[in-house]
Amino acid sequence: MRIKLIPALLCAIVAVGCTSNVIPTRWTPERAQEWYAALPWLSGCDYIPASAINQIEMWSADTYDPARIDTELGWAEELGFNTMRVYLSSVVYAHDPEGLKTRLDDFLTICDKHGIRPVLVFFDDCWNPESAYEKQPDPKPGIHNSGWVQDPSVSLRADTTALYPALEKYLKDIVGTFKDDQRVLLWDLYNEPGNSGHKETSIPLVKNAFRWAREAGPSQPLSVGVWNDSLKELNEVQLALSDVTTYHNYSGDLEDQQNAIDTLKAYGRPVLNTEYMARTRGCTFQKVMPLLKENNVAAINWGFVSGKTNTIFAWDTPLPEVEEPEVWFHDIFRQDHTPFSEEEIAVIKECNKR
Repeated sequence: MRIKLIPALLCAIVAVGCTSNVIPTRWTPERAQEWYAALPWLSGCDYIPASAINQIEMWSADTYDPARIDTELGWAEELGFNTMRVYLSSVVYAHDPEGLKTRLDDFLTICDKHGIRPVLVFFDDCWNPESAYEKQPDPKPGIHNSGWVQDPSVSLRADTTALYPALEKYLKDIVGTFKDDQRVLLWDLYNEPGNSGHKETSIPLVKNAFRWAREAGPSQPLSVGVWNDSLKELNEVQLALSDVTTYHNYSGDLEDQQNAIDTLKAYGRPVLNTEYMARTRGCTFQKVMPLLKENNVAAINWGFVSGKTNTIFAWDTPLPEVEEPEVWFHDIFRQDHTPFSEEEIAVIKECNKR
């Protein structure tokens, strides 16, 4: 991802600040920098336990797997990771709101045990357009994220008069319940808005997500990460409303990585990379993680333990006849704790020395 939007984005930030009832309560750059300066350098993974194929399976009562989560986060602690980016589920909330909050509280307790403060994600425009409660599908062999679901489902998005009140209740209840909980690092309100062909149609939900979250009064910062340079209007909105700047970059080109960092740092706010590391694209721990640390940019790669998400396989390279590709796309460990690469483990541990 190469971001070349500084002049346009700065103008947009000024414009939104003059017209929006959200921006006056947005953190100042000074407050955001003070928050970040009080933290250790942040590193971790986009995390889902190996036993879950998607957000619904991770958080449903019958399939929530605290024992595995505890084991896997113990491995994360051994590497020196101190954060994880974790997706919630409006589908689970709609069917079991109190249960979801209870399990989230338990998850935060497990995280705290291992010195991890997670980034929590609400909405998502990636992968399968429809979802359903109860039993989730089995993984399709060799298919990256074959069971991951968009949240909310595409079929619900046309009727916003019905959808938005439900999403508002969900977001406000979760944020409001944990708004002063120091176990939560950051609220990441929407993953890759505009993906899956949604483009600028996701802007209203982005704006509403920020408004609902502000009204819940969290002590933690809010953000929605930029991820695609071509979505200019969306990028402007996201950067104008976020307390801290988050972004995704899977490039193996270090010049591109540095350009993104320099561009985003120009806005005067902390910068966190919440998705990187795709080996077959040349975006490796060895190349990118030290660069992120050198720039004091949080490093959160996609994937931790190879499991039902099949993210060891690349986005656009299905291998249904292959049990394990020679070069993994994402993830660090097999389920028996053996790593894909001992060299990577050494690099991660070295970067995570405090």
